[in-house]
Amino acid sequence: MTVEIEVVRYGQMYRYYLRQTVVGDSLRPPRTPLRAAQEQVGVPAGRWMGRGLAALGLGPGEEVTEAQLRNLFGERGRHPYADRIEAERLAAGDSPKKAYRAGALGRRVTVTGVDFVFRPQPTIYLLWALEDEETRLVIEAAHEHAIERVLEWIEDEVAVIRYGTDGIYRVRPPGGLVAARFRHYQARSGRPLLHDHLLLSVKGQRLDGKWGSIHTTALYENTVAASALYNELVAAEVCEALGLATEPRIVTSGRRPVMEIAGVPHELIRWTSRRSDQIAACLAELEHEYVTAVDDDGEPRFLPVVSEQARAKLNQIAARKTRPPKRKTRPLAQLRVWWKVSAILTSKVAADVINSLLEHARAAAAAIRARVAAVVDVALAAVDVTATVFVMNKGGRFHRRHLLAEARRHLALVLRGRRRDPGLDEEIVAAAISTHCLDISEPTTTIGLLSDYRLYTGRWSLSDLPARRRPPAPAPGPDRQPPADPGEPAASRPPGQDAGEWEIPRVPLQYERAVLASAVLREKLRTTATLPAVRGRAYDVVVHQQAAMPEQLLASEPADPEHDDQEPKAGRGEAIDMTALRALRASRTDVEALDLTADRLRRLQEAATKMVNDARADRVLADRTAAQADADVVRPDDQQAHRPQQPGPHRGREAGH
Repeated sequence: MTVEIEVVRYGQMYRYYLRQTVVGDSLRPPRTPLRAAQEQVGVPAGRWMGRGLAALGLGPGEEVTEAQLRNLFGERGRHPYADRIEAERLAAGDSPKKAYRAGALGRRVTVTGVDFVFRPQPTIYLLWALEDEETRLVIEAAHEHAIERVLEWIEDEVAVIRYGTDGIYRVRPPGGLVAARFRHYQARSGRPLLHDHLLLSVKGQRLDGKWGSIHTTALYENTVAASALYNELVAAEVCEALGLATEPRIVTSGRRPVMEIAGVPHELIRWTSRRSDQIAACLAELEHEYVTAVDDDGEPRFLPVVSEQARAKLNQIAARKTRPPKRKTRPLAQLRVWWKVSAILTSKVAADVINSLLEHARAAAAAIRARVAAVVDVALAAVDVTATVFVMNKGGRFHRRHLLAEARRHLALVLRGRRRDPGLDEEIVAAAISTHCLDISEPTTTIGLLSDYRLYTGRWSLSDLPARRRPPAPAPGPDRQPPADPGEPAASRPPGQDAGEWEIPRVPLQYERAVLASAVLREKLRTTATLPAVRGRAYDVVVHQQAAMPEQLLASEPADPEHDDQEPKAGRGEAIDMTALRALRASRTDVEALDLTADRLRRLQEAATKMVNDARADRVLADRTAAQADADVVRPDDQQAHRPQQPGPHRGREAGH
């Protein structure tokens, strides 16, 4: 994810945020005013954001002062101008206790806010770091715009104030929220990493004017959806402003592709990810210890494979163990010069490519936009989203927020950096819930009755794709063991193997299963459509697949899309494209992780082909019946053959699907 979240407690504001975060992660000298410390390290001042500023006497874009931060986040949720309010009440003759209470925003709280960290995709901040000043300003503006949009979505759809016994009453803060944004420029390794810390206050005002606290659990639950929205928005803004496009890249085998700016070499991303290599090497050692650990009786202490849940915890441990101390922050102008020189000398990318990175990205974008049409078909998107969420969630159970996050990922994958109409993600989710989801909620509490907490599953059964684990791989040989001492040099690796890729048994992710399940359901949607208005649907499916699927998973386009409503030729009725599956096997994707043997693939193909043949027979029968009834009537379909319309963002909805 490119959006991370951490709670802010009132003590942390003094120990960490006021000493380091507000000054670009540099160590703030003692007794140095906040603005002076920010100027010394070359980072901009913090800025206030949110619709709730007016209730506190603040304005959007105003500079954040140390006293305001201390009151709102460090003093258990007081008014940013609490000192002034208290002094005025004392001068008016109020008692000290009453004057102190006048500066409070409701009850005192321990958790005073949450820290959202927003960072764009690596290819975006590489362009920000290595290109000219104009490009830098465009990317920063897109970054800020995306943060503003995500904050608006949190205010409108996520944030709730709970009150009453056991918090049975829930209300959106009608006046909005208050947040302070701080800009950072680099990672701990010193490499470029444009990111902003958004300190969001938990204080919100209810309709009756009283101040309450935002339910932080709701913020945690929607972090993935917020991250997907930010990724989609920042990429679209950058691409539209600079004439670029995005492309899906499979970075880790078995995981979903990530969207990056086309034309930016992946070697540059490797240049920025020295910390990733260190974490991967340490993670390999921890995984080996995990699968070989035994108790006093010699029995394995853990599973013989590393599940994704265990691997996530081990990854956190590896990140802490390899965490270097923070570097001294320098002004951005100096950093940009140093980054460019370092990239030319150490990234293994040609200097002319680095010096003309934007031109290379624009050339790649022109090729992509000429080849891939931006077709958002709501019906097909609903199938894709539901199938992926159904397969990748444990037990096939999920909430609406899971569908929303996947819908936003899907739109980013399909549109390749183009802007979309507002509300299109919600439309896809509504279509998915109404058509392909089954409500299985059995609420035992009041919160279970809310729409955000309804529990869903798919309306289909994927018995042909059982979720069973792979058998454990053989234990690593003596020549492949990770070093026992972290200080020893790592053992030699076979050619092409990256750091941390030891042969450790591991339970794979389910993304490949979701891809195949989605392909089956899309084909079912196309082949079972018999209405005349759906004639020519195959063209929509092909263009949609071309935009939505990674290159190695694309099915072949029909030979003549203009006459795709004619009887398919032999071989075109396969519901699963075997060429795509063979390409999938030859690619980096681990097909064994799909639990799809040759026999299982054959049975899937036979079942899908039978479904196609049955649908074709029904269509022929329906056509004959209609022809007899309308023998003397000239039908519009006979006068004009179906011709594919120019693909557009609403192609599927205009067709009524």
